[in-house]
Amino acid sequence: MEPRFAFLASSFADDSANTNESAAIADASLLDAYSTAVTRAVERVSPSVVKIDVTASSSRRSGAGSGFVFTPDGLVLTNSHVVRGGSRFQLTFNDGQLALATLVGEDADTDTAVLRTDAPTFQPAVLGSSRTLRVGQLAIAVGNPFGFQFTVTAGVISALGRSMRSTTGRMMEEVIQTDAALNPGNSGGPLVNSRGEVIGINTATIVSAQGLCFAIGIDTAKFVVSQLLQHGQVRRSWIGIAGQNVPLPRRLAYEYQLKESTGILVVSVQESSPASRASLREGDIITALAGQPVAGIDALHRLLTDEYAGKILSLEILRGVERLQIDIKPETKPAE
Repeated sequence: MEPRFAFLASSFADDSANTNESAAIADASLLDAYSTAVTRAVERVSPSVVKIDVTASSSRRSGAGSGFVFTPDGLVLTNSHVVRGGSRFQLTFNDGQLALATLVGEDADTDTAVLRTDAPTFQPAVLGSSRTLRVGQLAIAVGNPFGFQFTVTAGVISALGRSMRSTTGRMMEEVIQTDAALNPGNSGGPLVNSRGEVIGINTATIVSAQGLCFAIGIDTAKFVVSQLLQHGQVRRSWIGIAGQNVPLPRRLAYEYQLKESTGILVVSVQESSPASRASLREGDIITALAGQPVAGIDALHRLLTDEYAGKILSLEILRGVERLQIDIKPETKPAE
């Protein structure tokens, strides 16, 4: 019996060794496939990625960031906060080529900017789509963190449809969250998928956290680019108020059967603005626009699209204990 048990034990040991070896081979194959995907994606996008050195009008170097060429005629996408205040923009390509660029336009509300360069040779990046992304898929960030030119980090799409506040205070919608590490200097660089297609523009990270990084969806950027090229700015409606979100008095919300529990308290009204012409006053509380409930500033921003410019709309407000409806005619938002 003992030799038999010895044989079985030996057989089990051999099976276990074979299983471990097979698992190791499978793991190695997966790692090779992952490495290959990242490498190929980086090779595809790398010729278009640039380091952007920004000089202010004082002729002193004021900052740096990243960007990428996305058209054959030399248009470059980056972040608005990278180029803001700059008067001279120098691009450094991955192969060491230097070129100057000029600012085509920027939109601080989406932290997007477009430059144009006359560099003699470059390969534009291929733009993908952010609408087709899925949580968990591979995400690769390329940029120049802390001035270390052409740095690659990889991770996954952590979440979709995030919202975050831009430097203007406006809420940016449909932001991509990723755990591909970003640092200062990565701003404006491309976030790409496993095919090397740009799916986002790296824009921000939460300094006190790990693995919480954000990118503007490339579909949002495409819309902004088209507006900047056509009009020099993103056209939005504007009524000319400063406001803050406030809870609605419960009695009034119940009496008037209001659909939201919060509204916008008008803190100030700009002179010669649509709000001023509509006789909106400080202290009024906005509850609806064009029949749509308005629970706060962000909801109002989402409603004030370019299509409403020049149209007379119904604005519902609370003035004291009265509910009023006044006509207001939004205008195209003035350039900053």
